[in-house]
Amino acid sequence: MAEQKAAGWNRRDFFSGAALLALAVGIPMAVVRYSDLDPTEEPSDRQRAMIAGVSQLVIPRTDTAGAGDVGVGDFVVLALAHGLEGSRAPVALDAMPNLASHRRQDGSLRHLDWLEMQLDQRAAGDFQKADRGRRVAALAALDGEAFAEGVRDHPWRTIKALILTGYYTSEVGGSKELNYELVPGRWDPDVPLTPGDRAYSSDWTAVDFG
Repeated sequence: MAEQKAAGWNRRDFFSGAALLALAVGIPMAVVRYSDLDPTEEPSDRQRAMIAGVSQLVIPRTDTAGAGDVGVGDFVVLALAHGLEGSRAPVALDAMPNLASHRRQDGSLRHLDWLEMQLDQRAAGDFQKADRGRRVAALAALDGEAFAEGVRDHPWRTIKALILTGYYTSEVGGSKELNYELVPGRWDPDVPLTPGDRAYSSDWTAVDFG
């Protein structure tokens, strides 16, 4: 799990996340690069380290880099600020406990504030300082709750979908973790599949980020 200390919201970090955001939503990089992030949306150093580490837990390093390694945490910060996955839609106060204290004036949820509190509670202390086993257990418990039968609108589902989107629209996720073939490419009417074959990132009918 990546545990590099966040060094502040600097230009390099912003551009890394901005590049993924532009790629994921199909807008020019310049639009994201030069649109100032609302100061109230800037994450704390602890929150940046948290979302980078959480991203790495969701997609850990194997023979390819993990989600935290490729800057997905900063993508998630920008994506939440720009309202991807409906993250700036108002949430109902009775949707689940502990949402009221993390709502903006427009009724939307401050997802990073909420996630920080949830993980600390589930780790029975400081999530960032907990050993890997406790961090995995805390996140697994939250994931199990979010994807339980009958649950639909849960903040973690939004965050996890953004982690997956950020990773699989990155160079590593799209061309190394997945197979990539430039379209139109070669026409193969019948392609044999074997166990362990990876999906093609250029085949959007076969890729589901969430």
